[in-house]
Amino acid sequence: MSRARGGAKKNQADPRKIVANNKKARHDYVIEDVVEAGIVLSGTEVKALRMGRASLLDGYAAIDHGEAWLENVHIPEYFQGTWNNHAPRRKRKLLLHREEIDRLGVKSREKGHTLIPLSLYFLDGRAKVEIALARGKKEFDKRQTLREKQDMREAQRAMRHKELLG
Repeated sequence: MSRARGGAKKNQADPRKIVANNKKARHDYVIEDVVEAGIVLSGTEVKALRMGRASLLDGYAAIDHGEAWLENVHIPEYFQGTWNNHAPRRKRKLLLHREEIDRLGVKSREKGHTLIPLSLYFLDGRAKVEIALARGKKEFDKRQTLREKQDMREAQRAMRHKELLG
């Protein structure tokens, strides 16, 4: 049975329409926990996202006075918007259950932990963001991860080559 990237079947459609991914996050951080959160957006922000325009590179999440906020995520202005267009890097409220906010708040206060956005997508017409509780990697951890990936790729290539010959 052939599998697509991520382990899903090729013919199975992903219900998520991904707008933005933070590829650098998995390189720079060790992901410990992942939570899906709703996000409060204005109308022009939704239209800009539907056009597939957003950047999560510098973004992070913070717990402030019992509320979760997504900060520094760039959603560019909607070019057909009027005078009531949104600010590209404004704070956006995240919609999470109280227990999730409390748990993430406690863990994010631990030394070396932070909350980062992994992806921004639409699920059943609603904007969602995948937030990860992460710990920063040291430089040698990054090199080791790259080396492991390269070794896995070489092993896969050797096994594929062996299957073709034998």
